[in-house]
Amino acid sequence: MMYINNIPWLTLSIFVPIVFGFFILFIRNTNHIKNIALIGSISGFLVTIPIYFCFNSKTSDIQFEQNLTWIKFLKINYHIGIDGISIWFILLTAFTTLIIVLASWRMIISNISHYMSAFLIMSGLTIGVFSAIDGMLFYIFFESTLIPMYIIIGTWGGNNKIYAAYKLFLYTLFGSLLMLIAFIYLRNVSNSFEIFVWHKSKLEYAQQLFIFIALLITFAIKIPMWPVHTWLPDVHVEAPTSGSIILAAIMLKMGAYGFLRIALPIVPDISKNFSSLVIGLSLISIIYIGLIAIVQDNMKRLVAYSSISHMGFVTLGIFILNVSSIEGAIVQMISHGFISIAMFFSIGILYNRTHSLDIDDYSGIAKIMPNFSTFFILFSMANAGLPGTSGFVGEFLIF
Repeated sequence: MMYINNIPWLTLSIFVPIVFGFFILFIRNTNHIKNIALIGSISGFLVTIPIYFCFNSKTSDIQFEQNLTWIKFLKINYHIGIDGISIWFILLTAFTTLIIVLASWRMIISNISHYMSAFLIMSGLTIGVFSAIDGMLFYIFFESTLIPMYIIIGTWGGNNKIYAAYKLFLYTLFGSLLMLIAFIYLRNVSNSFEIFVWHKSKLEYAQQLFIFIALLITFAIKIPMWPVHTWLPDVHVEAPTSGSIILAAIMLKMGAYGFLRIALPIVPDISKNFSSLVIGLSLISIIYIGLIAIVQDNMKRLVAYSSISHMGFVTLGIFILNVSSIEGAIVQMISHGFISIAMFFSIGILYNRTHSLDIDDYSGIAKIMPNFSTFFILFSMANAGLPGTSGFVGEFLIF
């Protein structure tokens, strides 16, 4: 199924926010910029609604598929489609973008057009990552999301924003280059950039090992896993509130999605043989990074380390390699996305009032902001995986 009522909804979900993002760059009136950004984010979310309601959950086939020739002599196509894994990340991305526009309404006062534009463009590019079926298209979307994120941190970040932006850029660029090498190798082996053709490729053990190592490093950096996690706390601390939201809620999920969509199906034998290695790294991320989170006195850094620990559960679930654990990993990713939005939005509210990220400076807020404190405690409990919250469900399935 490609269209609903002759409308390519999946393509619209990618390009509606991108078009609005570029259009905003030509607007000068601040109120108009905010209103257009809001219309763009709402429109971007609304075009994903038909995808959800018309999605057939009874089949594992690719739906809303669209395949157009793009670069013919390289056999690169604009080939997109979704299944039961990717649909949830598309909805989460569109919803998160809407929340970010609303959260930034009064927080940002300089270069508003560039700020709103960066998030809208990033929304479309991220949905492209979760929709791409052509390997080179996946790489282009995957790598392109780095550009607006670099601009967001480098322009609107904290005192060490340039250091954090460069650290984000260098870490993720290194991983992406390894993925590009692996993709070009797969293209030469299979004579195609189609991901599902790669799934059927008969690779020798040495070939699988090379592909697995390249993809493991790429997606481990993006998630991030221990020991390539050190860029995330620095970036979170320096990023503006909305930057932290999009980073934790969406960007980290791209690495885990890459494992599910690309790494495991292409190199299943090596993935099984090296699953103990990834499980070990995941357990270190859960326990060791969790202990590091406990001793933090900076609220953003604490939540950043807890995010690494939570994503450790995701990679643990994926490489346990059974249905329940993988389902748990997907539930954990979606749950963590919503919880991250709530946590960083709450931290942003506190920072705007105290101009501090030190946890000690937040004492006594229950007396001043009782309603806010109630929700903040609820979000914190969900972040800790308390039974009865969404944070518990995914971890329970994985365990």
